[in-house]
Amino acid sequence: MSTGGAEKPGSGVGGGGGGSVKTPSDFLKSIRGRPVVVKLNSGVDYRGILACLDGYMNIAMEQTEEYVNGQLKNKYGDAFIRGNNVLYISTSKQTLTDGA
Repeated sequence: MSTGGAEKPGSGVGGGGGGSVKTPSDFLKSIRGRPVVVKLNSGVDYRGILACLDGYMNIAMEQTEEYVNGQLKNKYGDAFIRGNNVLYISTSKQTLTDGA
């Protein structure tokens, strides 16, 4: 019953108008197939290609590298991470093996 008032950013109503508001769900859909960094609650980072993600934040990755304290520990072809262990997911422009 709004009478021409502006929608609150992130309200999820309609298409967003100008398209400048991006919901977390939109972000997660847009990064599928792209390089990501997944940080776990334990502090371990997994870097690789995001293959799949579900509503529970369970993650499937390809070409995965495991980093502990910033140092490469293991390489995996495929990795599956249970969502309750995930602290955050971030896009990665490049693999960060150069110490950056």
